Amino acid sequence: MQTLIVIPARHGSTRFPAKPLHQIAGHTLVARVADIARRTAETRPDVAYVIATDHDEIEAHAKEIGAPVVMTDPDLPSGTDRALAAARGFGEAPDFVLNLQGDAPFTPPAYLNALIEAAETSQTDVVTPVIQLDWAALDLVRDQKTREPFSGTSCIRTADGRALWFSKQVIPAIRKEAALRQSDPLSPVFRHIGLYGYRMDALERFASLPVGHYEQLEGLEQLRFLENGMTIQTVAVEPGDNAMWGVDTPEDASYAEALIARHGDPMEAPS
Repeated sequence: MQTLIVIPARHGSTRFPAKPLHQIAGHTLVARVADIARRTAETRPDVAYVIATDHDEIEAHAKEIGAPVVMTDPDLPSGTDRALAAARGFGEAPDFVLNLQGDAPFTPPAYLNALIEAAETSQTDVVTPVIQLDWAALDLVRDQKTREPFSGTSCIRTADGRALWFSKQVIPAIRKEAALRQSDPLSPVFRHIGLYGYRMDALERFASLPVGHYEQLEGLEQLRFLENGMTIQTVAVEPGDNAMWGVDTPEDASYAEALIARHGDPMEAPS
């Protein structure tokens, strides 16, 4: 199975212009994410990676750091559409496309490997990771929701991992929670991690479909797949070394630097 890891890297951002080129502890954000993809590709001969950008400065920087790069239309509506455009423009079309968020510098390479392995053993349209929250983590999520209602995404899944729904709400609602807290260290809530792997035909179909009703309401692209009867397989993964996922603001970038100072630089870890 030929796999392409695509790193969408848009220059324009309302909250954080030129975000991919922002320096975090001596390396740009996009260089940090490219390092994750490079480490994964080095362990698998059937995996390649590419940065997909809409801006000359990011293209030039990708070449400076030795990362493959393709230019994509700046008017593409989503990272998923950018991933498809990159897959079409990067040599022979792959069988499987991994969309690695360009603002997620702490993504464990193990997550990418888990999705590739899941795709190799199933016929699902999409694969994506989830983390089952313990009660302390769920309490933190709920607290954050009081300040940022649309931060974070949760997932309801079947026992074998097939996704039933995703929401910006914390789902499912939990009756008799006090008793559950006493009987199980893990809550029934799965936090969704915004990393996706698509079969190429599923990605092509996604791009041909109109924006879904619930996709628009929730602001979640993955609901377009579910609204059109396509399958999403979730893969349960362990939490990473830190709880930070994406860098959305300059304040997030400062926090990322503090985490690197505290826990070490993942770019300096052995491959």
